[in-house]
Amino acid sequence: MAHAPRPGQPPRAKRSLGQNFLIDPNAQLRIVEALNATAADEVMEIGPGQGALTRHLAERAGRLVLVELDDELARRLTEEFAGNPAVRVIHRDVLQVPLEEVSADPARLKVIGNIPYNITTPILFGLLERRPRPREIVLMVQKEVADRILADPGNKTYGALAVGVRSVADAERVMNVGRKSFRPVPDVESSVIRIVPHDPPRVTPEDERSLRHLTRAAFGQRRKQFQRILRDAYGLSVDQVAALGGELGMNLQDRPESFSPERFVDLARALRARTAKPPDSAPEEPVE
Repeated sequence: MAHAPRPGQPPRAKRSLGQNFLIDPNAQLRIVEALNATAADEVMEIGPGQGALTRHLAERAGRLVLVELDDELARRLTEEFAGNPAVRVIHRDVLQVPLEEVSADPARLKVIGNIPYNITTPILFGLLERRPRPREIVLMVQKEVADRILADPGNKTYGALAVGVRSVADAERVMNVGRKSFRPVPDVESSVIRIVPHDPPRVTPEDERSLRHLTRAAFGQRRKQFQRILRDAYGLSVDQVAALGGELGMNLQDRPESFSPERFVDLARALRARTAKPPDSAPEEPVE
């Protein structure tokens, strides 16, 4: 049976919620500074936990919304900031909270968080596969995930995650964070990444849907040549694939990891224009 912490006693991290609390004060400050929140900004913090980032953010942001699933942590945060009308606590799963509930203008919203690593992809794509997108996103993620997001074409870690994120946003690594900066100490290294969605967007919602179909098909069979993937997944003939490659100036004998996010967008648009059928058996989640 779980026991409530004594008054004044820090709550214990719950493995079931993927909690690892950031205890390094220098790292806390650098993460908050990376968001560059001002009194003109609305900020949503995902998984504020014990408030390590929250207290810095409350001093800087004009409005701060905390989304916390843990019962005890949400209660403590509500009590701590009860006297601050600029801080609101939403005690729910962030995946179930529409941004329109957080802000009247989600396009102006800045998002920050030390998020549970087991739901990084759903959180990230929940923020990016929507319109309008937040203005800026600063997240602590597993270093391996950051490496995949930031990988260059041709790198063995380059794949659907890099294409999915960087076709709609610019991304950079702010810093790496060692395991000993957390309690309990996690099994993996961490990185902080800053993601800035393109404004105005460079791809349409139709482009994005076509791109998702394409990346799932491509990186689900990444060892095959792109021409074979297009024939198998889209029902194109050899001649149709050859014509498509000539039209785009792409060597479709190469493997998918050879092509930049921009080239994936070009190919997705061309496939849609040719009314090629989308893959029928694509997985629901992006192939990582």
